[in-house]
Amino acid sequence: MTYPAYAPGPYPPQEPPEPSEPSEPSRIPAPGDPVAAALGNASLLGIGYLLLGHWRLAVFAAVGTAWLLNVVASTADTWAEILLLLWWVTATAHGWSLARGRAEHVVRRGQRAGTLALTLAVLLTAALLRVDAYGVGGRVDEAREGGDCEAAVAAQGEVWWGHRLAGAPVVGPGDAVVRACHRLDRAASTLARAARRGSADDLERGFGMLTGVLREPGNEQTVRTVLDAFLGRLPTDDSCDTAVLTGWLRDRAPSRDVLDRSADTAARTEPAALVGCGDHLMTEDAWQQARAHYQRLLDGYPHDARAGEARGGVRKATLAIELADVRQLVANASDAESGYCAKPAKYGGAPAYREGSHRALFLGDTEYSDKLPSSWRTGDPAKAALVVCADPAENGAAVETCSYENDKSAYFPHQVTFHKVRIPLKVYELRTGKRVGPRSVQIGGGSCPEVLRYEYYGTYDYGPGDQFVSTAKSDVRDAFRPVVTR
Repeated sequence: MTYPAYAPGPYPPQEPPEPSEPSEPSRIPAPGDPVAAALGNASLLGIGYLLLGHWRLAVFAAVGTAWLLNVVASTADTWAEILLLLWWVTATAHGWSLARGRAEHVVRRGQRAGTLALTLAVLLTAALLRVDAYGVGGRVDEAREGGDCEAAVAAQGEVWWGHRLAGAPVVGPGDAVVRACHRLDRAASTLARAARRGSADDLERGFGMLTGVLREPGNEQTVRTVLDAFLGRLPTDDSCDTAVLTGWLRDRAPSRDVLDRSADTAARTEPAALVGCGDHLMTEDAWQQARAHYQRLLDGYPHDARAGEARGGVRKATLAIELADVRQLVANASDAESGYCAKPAKYGGAPAYREGSHRALFLGDTEYSDKLPSSWRTGDPAKAALVVCADPAENGAAVETCSYENDKSAYFPHQVTFHKVRIPLKVYELRTGKRVGPRSVQIGGGSCPEVLRYEYYGTYDYGPGDQFVSTAKSDVRDAFRPVVTR
């Protein structure tokens, strides 16, 4: 079949299209060496990723390693080291896997040698630091087991950040040892202050610190060293300070640990301290406290060689207390109804009230007793066998009645009765404080003098009234002789 030819139309001819640029071929990863990548990552520095061109992964790996090392050093726990080991295995395996995933593999001997050398250097350094850390830890443990805190702290002072990165769980416990030793230093200072001052409060605080350290396992020997140093200070130069400290140690409740050793030291040193302190207190007139110290020895150590000395001390202190009490009562006696006369007390050191004559301490109205011989009287309670309390004189037995005249008085002639001088008495045996002797004495004397002088008051003179006999010293002596003589 024949087709007609078309004539060209009015349209301009079309230009042929420009040829398109050829598309860029896709990037093909460079061949990788799995062994070099694995060794590079085994260094924990992300070198394998850099060899494969993954710089972001390399930065991530380095940062992750740094973070894990910080965790290991700060926690000093085994789980952190296990986590670091898993990180190391994962990074090594991941480097191998990335390289094996490449289309082409090559053997790059230079990379292998370099990464192997770097990894071995890292691992060898870590191993050496780990071994050295074990050495440091061993010296710390040995010093602590020997009770030598100073050596333990010095050994732990050798630890540096390299040890903590490579062997934190090994050297980490040494930090606790150092902290315990610092606490023991404070305890030792507190106990030393207690020994210097005789302070039971400081002693209690020091033992509290030791108890706290003992709660942490492994510190028994270091605590023993501090305790022995304190116990070695006993007895101190001051027996009273020693008595305070040993008394606290003796009364301390057993704790079933090394601290109970203090009880033996207390038992060995307390008896001498109690006697020594009691003697010292006696010189300072602190008789109550002195007696308490002597009695503590008798109560706590009845079979001690110093028990006899303590019993003598108790007696001396008791007598001193009694004498002081009597002196105070005598000083307070203003009449026969006050002071000693109202509350008689005993003084066991007074002379015995037995057959014979005795010296007496006269209280109350002493108008007549002052006329007694000085050998019968004393003002010192320590020398008196009797205490005689005298009331004011009153009329005793009638002796004689006489008639007197007075031209100036309408009441005369006047009958005047003369009486013996009766003195009511309370006589006490000072040694026992019990009442003894006569209840009164009557003093005789002269009566009916030719001239009787008297004074009267008011307007009217009613006469002199009844009168005492006139007494002489011999009369007073005769009346009081039965009082001071048994």
